[in-house]
Amino acid sequence: MPYAHLDEPRERVFYTRHLELTGQAPAVVCVHGAGGSHLNWPAEIRRLPGATVYALDLPGHGRSGGSGRRTIDEYMAVLTAFLDALNLSQAVIVGHSMGSAVAMKMALTHPDRVQGLVLLGSGAKLRVAPSILQGIQNNFKGVVNLIGDFAYGPDAPEKLKNQGQQLLSQTSPEVMRGDFLACDAFDVMENLDEINVPALVITGTDDQLTPPKYAQFLAQHIAGAELVLVEKAGHMVMLERPQDVGDSVARFVAAL
Repeated sequence: MPYAHLDEPRERVFYTRHLELTGQAPAVVCVHGAGGSHLNWPAEIRRLPGATVYALDLPGHGRSGGSGRRTIDEYMAVLTAFLDALNLSQAVIVGHSMGSAVAMKMALTHPDRVQGLVLLGSGAKLRVAPSILQGIQNNFKGVVNLIGDFAYGPDAPEKLKNQGQQLLSQTSPEVMRGDFLACDAFDVMENLDEINVPALVITGTDDQLTPPKYAQFLAQHIAGAELVLVEKAGHMVMLERPQDVGDSVARFVAAL
């Protein structure tokens, strides 16, 4: 599997790539959420038909080196450097939770680099309960279990929940706390009307971490945005309903 060598900041970032060889396939870059990795993206998205798909591990996550960040702007700088390292002048940015915050910041700051946005489990603000921020330092395992309980819908198999908790526990407490601090400070409530790229907003109807009203607000305030509600899915909607989400993303990318 390949690594991208970032010039600024100087780090090695791991990513997977599904190469589409036919025609001028759009580039799709998937950005995971807090404490996550490329494994949060199922094959139905990482092997999206008609697109060349990159799924990266942000610094300090998964197989990537370096350190995690504490602001969304810093993660946006990593994403910009990643695009530069791969000579991608423009891409469709698919973000989940914290990754969706990075995607929106990218669209606001570098709109010329963003062909389209796909926002999953997202919100214009991503406030984090103080008990979670404190608990990461004092009771990391307990917080991982708590997040795992709230991240999935009622129909999610126990095996899927257990796998999610196991993957989350592999992120260091320091990196995870930095991720949640970044989420907690994120706020683009007053800037959504400045996003001028095609956008698709996807959320599960049973998402307890970023409830559907968050997604509805995004769709109402981003010009021309499309909203997809996935019934009985939770925050990890792309893992709970991979085919439904994959089909929606494929249709959106093809229309671009």
